[in-house]
This record gives sequence, structure tokens and C-alpha cells, in this order.
Amino acid sequence: MITIPYITALTTYFSYGLLFAFGQFRDFFRMIFEWWSQSNLQGYAPICLGLEDFYIRRLYLRIQDCFNRPISSPPDAWFEVVERISNDSNKTLKRTTRLKRCLNLGSYNYLGFAAADDYCTPRVIEALKKYTCSTCSVRVDGGTTNLHAEMEECVANFIGKPAAVVFGMGYVTNSAILPVLMGKGSLIISDSLNHNSIVNGARGSGATIRVFQHNTPSHLEKVLREQIANGQPRTHRPWKKIMVLVEGIYSMEGEICKLPEIVSICKKYKAYVYLDEAHSIGAVGKSGRGVCELLGVDTADVDIMMGTFTKSFGSCGGYIAGSKELIQYLKQNCPAHLHATSISPPCAQQIISSIKVVLGEDGTSRGAQKLAKIRENSNFFRSELQKRGFEVLGDNDSPVMPIMLYNPAKIPAFSRECLKRNVAVVTVAFPATPLLLARARICISAAHTKEDLVKALEIINEVGDLVGIKYFPAEPKKEQLEIGLHMKTYIGLPLEPRPKSI
Repeated sequence: MITIPYITALTTYFSYGLLFAFGQFRDFFRMIFEWWSQSNLQGYAPICLGLEDFYIRRLYLRIQDCFNRPISSPPDAWFEVVERISNDSNKTLKRTTRLKRCLNLGSYNYLGFAAADDYCTPRVIEALKKYTCSTCSVRVDGGTTNLHAEMEECVANFIGKPAAVVFGMGYVTNSAILPVLMGKGSLIISDSLNHNSIVNGARGSGATIRVFQHNTPSHLEKVLREQIANGQPRTHRPWKKIMVLVEGIYSMEGEICKLPEIVSICKKYKAYVYLDEAHSIGAVGKSGRGVCELLGVDTADVDIMMGTFTKSFGSCGGYIAGSKELIQYLKQNCPAHLHATSISPPCAQQIISSIKVVLGEDGTSRGAQKLAKIRENSNFFRSELQKRGFEVLGDNDSPVMPIMLYNPAKIPAFSRECLKRNVAVVTVAFPATPLLLARARICISAAHTKEDLVKALEIINEVGDLVGIKYFPAEPKKEQLEIGLHMKTYIGLPLEPRPKSI
């Protein structure tokens, strides 16, 4: 739970209120001028209308240079950002031929597989030569190759489930699967901060949806008890089935799911567990097998395990792992399997090869080294940011670390100032987050060196002072501690326990 300082909340509301008031004022005059100049009304209602359109025109477009930045290289630890210019106050942006080499703190390249790899890349090139870039068919027609069968077997073994099915897009994995599994008369209980793909999948299912407080098992149990006691709306019949939806690592918070407690509650009330491991599979756990391995939960206790290959494995697509009966049912009923083009063969080969590296089946210890590196880098960067006074969300071992910005003016200021200093960051605001909780989301990679992280910390620290986003007092440096200690000794004051130095 994020506790916003009173002054910060007040100034943030005031800033949004000011932007809203000026936007409405400009829209009023825009409406007058358009009415005056318009001579040929065709009777069509505006296709873009409402608060969403207002937000895009009057807030988003003012700072759109901070988003959708094109790159011109692999998303490695360092990459090339294409510079853009605008001649109409950011309404449109034009790409230039200038490139800016930046430290990459925004891509989901957790294990560093997004760049060329000695083991993966040659095999991907061979798959491209053998199968070309697309099967040009759906899985149930001519879109299943030997690679697809090998990939699904490889994924199932890695996850620790009897079977798996793979889809070409991670977002669709959630949004297309949930309507197949749940329907009218079913109950979905979803974490309040679940990803949009889960939210849309749940809404599309037609099931009754209830929400529990983010990562709070006690509130989940309360909701379960109430819903089981009340039954279905109006008829009060028992629910056909109940499913609890959670994420392994929450993508906007960097927090690790309290999975052992949630699994225990679901067992108690006979509810299914659906676990989205998009940001945790491959990134946490001793052998990269996600939060189940990290928290000591048996995969047999999680009914449906979902994940993506875009974060840790340098590829695309997503998977569902579960019992053989479940996977067979999904292959026969899920529209994403029946009607969507199968995953590209080179991407399938990248998934197979990267998993083999993680497991050490390439004959080296590089996989173990990558896992140790991502854990070391994440914990180092998080602790150093906190020592410097930043408000950082999330848990240790998580490679996702949001830095809270709050005020809308600080969103473009932080992004632009970091880019000036050759550091590329991702800033996130409404509607991806609640209105008051704008943030910069840092993603750490095993490809980052210690020197990269130290440089990033120096720049973020400088920009943080400039923009004013250090909401907590920074820890005193070693020299300051020693001076204070000598002064206390000199004037005869009692010595306090010495704080840990940086």
C-alpha cells in the first residue's frame, strides 16, 4: 500500500486540476472557432470523443516525446535511441537520422538474451533458413512444426507441469484463455493491480468478477467467504467454479506475490489458482523457474501457470502450463490456438535455446551466472536508490523497480533530463497507473555491468535532485558519519550506534 505524503498529494491534484481547467478553456474556444468556420456538416458524430480524447489532446500530446521512442539497435544494456523533433508543440514527432547511445533501463531484457548470444543466435539463424520467418498458418492447419512440439515439451519440463501450449502473443495468452475457462455462473477473484490483459480477459469471460486488495491474502479470504456464502447474484445458487487470479511479480509495482498464503487459502475454499508469471519466470528462483521456486511452492498446487517469453528469454509469445487434460481442452477450444498464426519458428528456436542455456544444457554455467547476476544487480540498484532518498516500490530479487514521481510535471522532466545524460528510462502515468501514482519504471538486466549501474545511479541521483523526487532523507555518506562521530567525541556527547555506511 502506497502512502502519499499530504503535500505531495495536494500539489499533484492541483497540477492535474490546472491542466484540466486550461484544457477545457482551450476546448471551449476551439469549439467556437470550429463551429464558426465549419460550413458542411455531414451529420457524423466525432469518432474520438470523451475524456479519453481530452486526456490525449491536452495532457498526453504535450509530453509524447517521452513515450514510444524508436530505437535502432538490439535492446541490450546499451542501445541506440533515434532522436525526434517537433515543429508543432509535440502534436507530431518526426524521426531524424541522429542516434543517441543510451544506457537501457527500460527494456524487459532480464537475462540479456535480447542481444546476440553465442549459443542462441546461430541456432535461430539456422531455424530461419530452414523454416523461414513464418508458418503462414494456424496451429491446427499447417502451422505446427517440429520446433513447436519441441518448444511446448521444453516449456512444460522447465515449468514443472505435465503439458504446455504456446501462443504468439503474451497479452492474448491472458485475454483469450480466461473466456475459455470461465463463463456465466463462474466467479473470478482478481488482485486489484492485475495486468490489463487479465482484466480484459476476465471481463470478456462473462463471469462475475470480484476484486481483493492488492497482495493481501486476508482480504482474499474475506471475499471468498462472502461470495461462497452468498452464491450467484439473484439466484444464490452455488458458483460453478471459482478462480483466483494473481501475478508472480506485479509489473507496475515490482512486488512479489504472497503465493504460499494465497495457495493455502484457495485450497481451503476449493478455488483454482491462476498464476501470471510474465515478469517472474526466468528472472527469479535458483534455477529461474519463477516465484514457485523462489517461495517454495509446489507447482502442483498452482492449477494454471501462465508466462511470457518477451522478458527473460529474448523472444515473443506466451504459454499456459497445466494438466494434460487442461492443455488438450485449450487446444480444442481456445481461439488464439485455433485461429491465430502460430509463433514464428525462429522465435520458437530462441525460446528452446535460451531455456537450455538457463538450465545449463548448453554445456556451460552461463545460465547460472546470468541468474546470479540479475539477482545481484537488482538488489544492489534497489538498495542504492533507497539510500539516496528515492521512494522505490517492490521487493528484493525483483528486477522491476518503480521510482515514484507523483506530480505530472515531473514525468517529462525526469524522462527528458535522463535522456539528455544518455540514460533511457520508462515513465508511466494515468491510465496505466492511478492518477496520483505516476512513476518511472526501472528494469534491470543481467547484461548490465557494475560500472553501468553506478553510472546510472549517479545520473538518476543528479536528476532526482534537479527534479525534486527524493521524498525520503538520504543516508549520510561515510565521510559525514565520521565527522559527526568526531564532533560528538570532541564535545563529550554520548555516542549512538553507528549507522551502516554506504
